[in-house]
Amino acid sequence: MKVKLVDGSLKDYDRTDSQALDILRHSTAHLMARAVMRLYSDVQLAFGPTVENGFYYDFAMEHRLTEEDFPAIETEMKRFIKLDEEFERIEMPHQEAIELLQGTGQTLKVEHINEGLAGEQTVSFYRQGEFVDLCRGPHISSPRFIGAFKLASVAGAYWKGDASKQQLQRLYGTAFFDKKDLAEYLQRIEEAKKRDHRVLGKQHELFAVDSRVGQGLILWLPKGTIVRRQLENFISEELVKRGYQQICTPVIGNIELFKTSGHYPYYADSQFPPVKMQDGDEFLLRPMNCPHHIMVYMQKPRSYRDLPYRIAEFGCVHRFEQSGELSGMTRVRGFTQDDAHIFCMPEQVEEEFRGCIDMTLTVLQTLGFSNFEVRLSFRDWTSDKYVGAPENWKIAQAALEKVCREMDLPNLEIVEGEAAFYGPKADFVVKDCLGRRWQLGTVQLDYNLPSPERFNLEYTGADNKPHTPVMIHRAPLGSFERFCGILIEHFAAAFPLWLAPEQIRILTVSDKFGDYGEVVLRKLQAAGLRAALDNRGEKIGAKIREGRLDLVPYLAVVGAKEAENGSVALRSRKEGELGEINVDTVVEKLKEEVRIRAL
Repeated sequence: MKVKLVDGSLKDYDRTDSQALDILRHSTAHLMARAVMRLYSDVQLAFGPTVENGFYYDFAMEHRLTEEDFPAIETEMKRFIKLDEEFERIEMPHQEAIELLQGTGQTLKVEHINEGLAGEQTVSFYRQGEFVDLCRGPHISSPRFIGAFKLASVAGAYWKGDASKQQLQRLYGTAFFDKKDLAEYLQRIEEAKKRDHRVLGKQHELFAVDSRVGQGLILWLPKGTIVRRQLENFISEELVKRGYQQICTPVIGNIELFKTSGHYPYYADSQFPPVKMQDGDEFLLRPMNCPHHIMVYMQKPRSYRDLPYRIAEFGCVHRFEQSGELSGMTRVRGFTQDDAHIFCMPEQVEEEFRGCIDMTLTVLQTLGFSNFEVRLSFRDWTSDKYVGAPENWKIAQAALEKVCREMDLPNLEIVEGEAAFYGPKADFVVKDCLGRRWQLGTVQLDYNLPSPERFNLEYTGADNKPHTPVMIHRAPLGSFERFCGILIEHFAAAFPLWLAPEQIRILTVSDKFGDYGEVVLRKLQAAGLRAALDNRGEKIGAKIREGRLDLVPYLAVVGAKEAENGSVALRSRKEGELGEINVDTVVEKLKEEVRIRAL
């Protein structure tokens, strides 16, 4: 469809194009802000950017916004669309812009011009009707392109994200080019609510968060621990196949270790405060596993014959997230990473990077995440935030891109300026069954921590001289907490057989078949299957309904005929009734399904 922008250009966009939607949604945010200012007095404007699937605007105002206010705001926005007043871009000198904003009482915007835009000679505004807002743009030329919109929620925020500054109200919404897209989006939102891992986690007794333990700290319940252990076992099998050695290191460390690594004090805002001991030593709950793994490398002299040296750990780390940012398992303060570090020679980087990518692909595809993209984050050559020799960066970035091109990775994107300060990286962004994007696996190259300025790592080369190794950080899942939260929602807690906490439940037609049910149970458990027996005096229909609600992959009904024939009447969660099957055949069927990790 043709979309006209304020500058007069006519762009041809697909209605689902992300760039077009961003422009449309940012313009809708202006309509929303205009409506709020029409309806309520003394409104201070902050910022109104787009976010994934929508937009928000932050306001400072006395009236406390609630969902009850949404219909009035939406009605006013619809009136603006009907008026069809065009968006107009205005540029003016720095001082003139300040005088304009002071005249309208927009003190937050004045502060932003004086601080955030102090170096700009001119600034831009966008006007629509009486509404004028400091904004870079771009915008659609007319609100008639807004086919459908919906206000979503209201939350608290702080001016420029700083908890020490003024508290604001953040109003969220979304917009689309037509009503069909909005209807589909709202349907996905409703489905997402049904799959909310916080609700399903409690309902199916997978995990808990208890304020008496601490917000953002996960209690893995027995069923959830089974899911986690199966993931750990899967990762461990892959580690053995790929030549890794597993280690265990402490969750705390001397603060000097983190000063050397650079994590302290540079990341002080996201760390728990250090603990000072009576002898003067200070310890820090580790925010990263890397420094401990480096200490493992340094336990003895290394030769080029020892490299690559691959070590891995399910390492627990802690980061102090703000309480308002915590969310179930997906945003926590304590979590365990499937972390690994590879120490290698520069000429081994390409092959080791290929191995890390291959492992991440194996993990994601096994778990059913086949829809993903790979984002290569490279250095911004105009920035001074990066460390290490530029020639090393060029070699590393070329190697990473070469490997990814050769592996024909889907939706490969190169983003300049998004690299870690110590090296380029590859991030895997997956889409779940609802089309939501999650950044999961990551592989990062590091020339910083091994350098003489940090830990001064060495190996003796074939020339009998000391050399500095390259360090690769990689984590296919990221963290078990976040990944399991995503898995719960992806599968709606209906896990595939190999992950399911309870794989098969034996249901007796009546309690007189309890003895045979016990025989079947022992046989299944002896085969390594997670089985349970329901021999209550309930009707079989009620037992079946309960088994379905508990999302057990297989239900095995036993009565007189099954006891006589050494069989069960098998029901599959996915396939329905499978009929009467010999117990030994059931065992082999389920074992094979677990072995291949079928989805």
